[in-house]
Amino acid sequence: MNLRIFSAAILAAALLGIGQGNAQQTAANPLDAVPEKMPFNTPYGAPISLQRAQAAVQAALDEANKRGWQLNIAVVDSGGNLVTFARMDGAQLASIAISEHKARVAVKFRRPTKYFEERIQQSDYKFILSLDDVIAARGGIPLVEEGKIVGAIGCSGATGAQDEVVCMAGAATINK
Repeated sequence: MNLRIFSAAILAAALLGIGQGNAQQTAANPLDAVPEKMPFNTPYGAPISLQRAQAAVQAALDEANKRGWQLNIAVVDSGGNLVTFARMDGAQLASIAISEHKARVAVKFRRPTKYFEERIQQSDYKFILSLDDVIAARGGIPLVEEGKIVGAIGCSGATGAQDEVVCMAGAATINK
């Protein structure tokens, strides 16, 4: 009889411990955190000019050529409309639309597309995939001029890391 009582007590303690562990996980859920300030709240500005967009594309092309990577590069304005586009010789055809998509997402959500990739891969935030127009691949970067988003650049055709390097070179002409 004592063995049964002892076994029951051990089982109850174990279940209680498991329950407390689950309660702590739920309470510590990062999605429940309420930030003091609105994240990614850079205001939208006037649309990027064609001349500035072409300068960003040229800087991206220079970086891609320097590294021998064939990419598609798109720049959209602050409303997500295509301003200019370049397809390098030999660039992957599927990446034409992807480069534009990355640029549109970066401007619409006011953050680099790498943000979505990291949240899904590292934090397992699969719910992000249910948001309209998301692309969870790096290579889309907002273009900020005088503290306002004027557009975004998107690159595609290589690995995500390569796309991002080329985009950053293009964005550096605007984001100073």
